[in-house]
Amino acid sequence: MPKTKIIIQGPFLEKADLCEPVLRSLPEWFGIEEANLHYLDAIDRLPTFLALNGNQVMGFLTILQHYPKSAEVFVTGVLPQYHRRGIGRALMRKAEAYLSQQGVEYLQVKTLSESHPDEGYAQTRTFYLAMGFQPLEELKTLWDEANPALLLVKKL
Repeated sequence: MPKTKIIIQGPFLEKADLCEPVLRSLPEWFGIEEANLHYLDAIDRLPTFLALNGNQVMGFLTILQHYPKSAEVFVTGVLPQYHRRGIGRALMRKAEAYLSQQGVEYLQVKTLSESHPDEGYAQTRTFYLAMGFQPLEELKTLWDEANPALLLVKKL
């Protein structure tokens, strides 16, 4: 497969229309329509970074700043055909650089806990650990008992 030229741009607001095809290409991670609509609304309101190949959006990452010194990776996704090609890593680095410039010191992300046997989310956790995040707490009822959340944090 030819090497993909990764260009990361942003942060932008009001890019849900560009991110929606990526979100919908990942039903294993984003299969709940009510949650998808919530994510798309957030993408329009929150700073979002885009991974581009020409005019094609290959992936995105949206951040939510909770306090002056802390933020969250609110939602992120990469088209399946571009997985494992450095796009998620490049998006994360760009978001972290931006947040550091804003004085943010801590970044968090929530994902499905390892107590739920899901191979896709095992890959997600492996990615976050490789990016320097550390597990902080399992939140068994944040979403619901069938989907325990894992809170991971990173000092920027």
